[in-house]
Amino acid sequence: MRAPTPIAVGSRLRHFAYAIRNVVAEAKKVEESGRPVTYLNIGDPVAFGFRTPPHLVDAVERAMRDGANGYTPAAGIWKIREAVAAAYAAAGMPIAPDRVILTSGTSEGIELALSVLVDTGDEVLVPVPTYPFYTAMLAKLGARSVTYRTDPDNAWMPDLDHIESLIGPATRAIVIIDPNNPTGAVYSTETRRALVELAETHGIVILADEVYADLAYDEPVPPIGALDPDAPVISFSSISKTYQAPGWRAGWLGVSGGGRLDAVLSAINELADGRLCSTGPMQFAIMAALTGNDDHKATFVHALRERAEVTTRRLNGIEGISCVPPRAAFYAMPKVELPPGRTDEDYVVGLLRATGLLCVYGSGFGTAPGDGFFRIVFLAAPPELEAIYDTIAAFTERFRARG
Repeated sequence: MRAPTPIAVGSRLRHFAYAIRNVVAEAKKVEESGRPVTYLNIGDPVAFGFRTPPHLVDAVERAMRDGANGYTPAAGIWKIREAVAAAYAAAGMPIAPDRVILTSGTSEGIELALSVLVDTGDEVLVPVPTYPFYTAMLAKLGARSVTYRTDPDNAWMPDLDHIESLIGPATRAIVIIDPNNPTGAVYSTETRRALVELAETHGIVILADEVYADLAYDEPVPPIGALDPDAPVISFSSISKTYQAPGWRAGWLGVSGGGRLDAVLSAINELADGRLCSTGPMQFAIMAALTGNDDHKATFVHALRERAEVTTRRLNGIEGISCVPPRAAFYAMPKVELPPGRTDEDYVVGLLRATGLLCVYGSGFGTAPGDGFFRIVFLAAPPELEAIYDTIAAFTERFRARG
């Protein structure tokens, strides 16, 4: 008998890559060899012992028991869209509830927005290092990611001159991730205002990834649209991180900028109609999060600050490693001085195989492989982090000595 011919896949995924998940395949091989793996690659607070606030769990359970298990309106339940709009207004970005769409996490919101904004060959400005979902999604859509620099010597601030030099006729949008994943940076007001002015001057849309806004250590970061209510901004957020419910996939997008984004909003609504709705019971968790008790936030931020301080102190104490202190969230982007001819992936995979610690190499976020950046999630308890950094220090010494 002839062997059956394998079924080919479409070319759309040829350039689709998502390093945060891709490194897990190597981790599974390590586990199969008998070595346990400590997963420091994905920012999931629940995996490290943080718990979803009970009133969110109660809200979802109550919704299910009350029969809220059918389809909702495609854009989301109206009173919950009102709650999201009210939260934006309270943070300084007034928008109407009909400019809010509830989504299956921030990722779906990003995909909806990009899908209506770009055609094949269009360009979107994306920071480096970046959250790789943006570059993966643009590759899927046939558009181009054009990367702009952020400067580790200046607290990972965007290079404004570089951004302006990249804007051309094909530029449709600029992605701004603030507070930032993967670096933990928080942008200055001056930088944020300059980014808004650039977008206004050149008529491009700001895609504002604001998931970590409430997890800045000093104070919450207001939406960038609060700087100018007329600026063309699409803001994305969710309850995944601040409210420690990533598996619920409960998020939203808000469209500011007045009438010039009406066609974009209409197109997003049309696409949202096609996927029917986001998960109904979890929409009630959004309502509970935005209108209920939020005392857990202060406790969570305090815990993150403590872990960030341990991370900064310990990583900067390792010979051959430097780390810009994070100012929000639970990520750090340290840099290791690589021996000649070695890459960030060599270091990360070597660390995994030798110790069972799984990080993500910086080139998965768009940095050059030879620069030596890698991302670490520091959600583990401080004593565990101390042990983790002891292990990294010992491995780094061996790695650099071997060349």
